[in-house]
Formats: sequence, structure tokens, C-alpha cells
Amino acid sequence: MTLGEIAGLIAAIAFVFLVGMAAIPLFKLGKVLDELATAVRDVGTGTTPILEELKETVTVTNTEIAKISDVTAEVEKVTADVARVSNHASTVVENTAALSKIMTAAVGRPLVAVASSSHALRAAIASKIEGPSEKRSA
Repeated sequence: MTLGEIAGLIAAIAFVFLVGMAAIPLFKLGKVLDELATAVRDVGTGTTPILEELKETVTVTNTEIAKISDVTAEVEKVTADVARVSNHASTVVENTAALSKIMTAAVGRPLVAVASSSHALRAAIASKIEGPSEKRSA
């Protein structure tokens, strides 16, 4: 064997040794990739029911939001009706106050005048009947 052949043989053995040393991490990397693939598959399998439940929850929530929107619209209508009724009640109160003033002016003052006149007339008649010295207190 020549010196070149021995050097080639040593280089070949060193190359096989390096390939063997590189193969160990590659096999470990293969196992890690297999575990990663299994984990991704499990996540996909576990996520699907969660996403379906989330979709159902969102659908129910949207339905409830639509109902709340309808209720809000009805509340706005009722609020407008209450404002209208309040305006009418205010008008009725104002009209009642005006009618009360008119009744006081038309009936109350003349009635007070008639009452005071009748009281004065009764007092005058009583003083004439009883005499000037026996005044009756009213």
C-alpha cells in the first residue's frame, strides 16, 4: 500500500465517521419533527370543536343583539309616546289653571261680593231689630 492509498483510506474512514456523527442529530431531528406533526394534528383535532362552539356562540350572540336592537327601537317609540302624553298633560294642566282663573273671575268674585253684601244686610237688619245698644258680634 502506498502512502496515497493510506491517506485515502484514512480520509474515507474519517468521512464515514463524520457522516455517522451527523446522522445521529438528523435521526433525533426526525423524531422531533414526528412529535411536532403529532402535536399539530392534536391541536387541529382539539381546535375544531372549539371553533364550532365559538361559531354557534357568535350566531346566538348576533341573534340576541338583533333582539336588543328591536327592544331599543320599541323603547324609543315608547319614549316618544311618553313625551307626547306629557305634553298633552301639561296642556291640560295649563287649561285647567286658565279655567280656574276664569271661574274665579266669573263666579268667585261676584259670589264673595254677594256674600259680603248679604252679611252686611243681615248685620244691618239685626242691629235695627235689636237696637243700637245691643250690637251682635259676627
